[in-house]
Amino acid sequence: MNLRQVFVSVLLFGVAGLLLFMYLQAWIEGQHTESGKKLQQETINQDFSLQPPGMPRKAAWRRSAPVGFSSREMAVSSSRHWQGRADPFSVVAASSGSRLPQQQRTSVSPLSWFRGVYLPPALHPLNKTFIKGDEWQDIDSTQEKRRAFLQDFCKTYNSRKKLQTHLVHLVSRIYVEDRHKVLYCEVPKAGCSNWKRVLMVLSGLAASANNISHDDVHYGKHLRRLDSYDLKGIYTRLNTYTKFIFVRDPMERLVSAFRDKFEHPNSYYHPVFGKAIIKKYRHNADEEALKTGSGVKFKEFIQYLLDSHRPVGMDIHWEQVSKLCYPCLINYDFIGRFETLEEDANYFLQLVGAPAHLKFPKFKDRHSSDERTSAEVVRQYLKELSKEERQLTYDFYHLDYLMFNYTSPLV
Repeated sequence: MNLRQVFVSVLLFGVAGLLLFMYLQAWIEGQHTESGKKLQQETINQDFSLQPPGMPRKAAWRRSAPVGFSSREMAVSSSRHWQGRADPFSVVAASSGSRLPQQQRTSVSPLSWFRGVYLPPALHPLNKTFIKGDEWQDIDSTQEKRRAFLQDFCKTYNSRKKLQTHLVHLVSRIYVEDRHKVLYCEVPKAGCSNWKRVLMVLSGLAASANNISHDDVHYGKHLRRLDSYDLKGIYTRLNTYTKFIFVRDPMERLVSAFRDKFEHPNSYYHPVFGKAIIKKYRHNADEEALKTGSGVKFKEFIQYLLDSHRPVGMDIHWEQVSKLCYPCLINYDFIGRFETLEEDANYFLQLVGAPAHLKFPKFKDRHSSDERTSAEVVRQYLKELSKEERQLTYDFYHLDYLMFNYTSPLV
């Protein structure tokens, strides 16, 4: 066989291989298309077990983000997949009383919008079966005012802005205690460590909150979060459990977080946040500071916080409560304040029928010798900032100030 014949043979073989590849590719695409049609049909035909009782099946699907909802209602959606989960379904969360005009109710491919999950409707009265005597009247009255204020604020706010997120992300900071049917949204630096201790006692994991270490609370993984349940489990608990949140003056919470994470030795926040902050915001930083990340100044921390191009991401300890717990999307039954922590907490424990011996712990979780972060302590830290930086920091937490009716600081 001469060289010409070899060349022709190789060329023919290559053409044949190319034709085979094209045929196989077309066949595979055809199989995927057919599978997609079957998946769509099966999903449409399956029982929609998560919809609220009495809701028509056709209301489960929407072509687009809901339009024309009342000010009480909020659509929650996302186009991104759930990371690390086998179920890639996106969810649409809204008030269970919501309805679209008939002309807007059109079907949609489940590849665009999947199962609809409906969050709890407007406020319902607290169950006060376990409250005995008149000693809690003042706290109860304050609690009703807080709930009503937040509800009224959200009516206005929701009419102007539709927040979009996954339902799973929406509940990712919520801890579950099934015995007493409570859901707690964790707000760091607002008593969250002691609240986790209390939840561990309520669930039977510990006899006393006083004997639970900081590491057991935060790293022991004894408590289950709401996002670990399937959609039905999430929906059921949101609609039947008592949901509560404890908040704190935003500036006090911010300064408390800074003092805790940057003014004490910390094997995570110094190398992860401290090094990045010093590198970007400190001129002529010495090698030791760049190497360890220790010694971050409050002004540098605020520069990081306000930077739209932060060298390292946000953290739950200084994230806005509006982005941790979504109070205008999840109707919390009880809103406690760090400023009245003990009385609010013990009233809540009465509400949910906690054992009579269980009281909210009074001790400080860490750095017990430090002065607590008070309004006066905050003023000292704010002096390190320019007037513009103080205003921008307040603006950063503006929504938290508004929704929980905190007095805005004089900047």
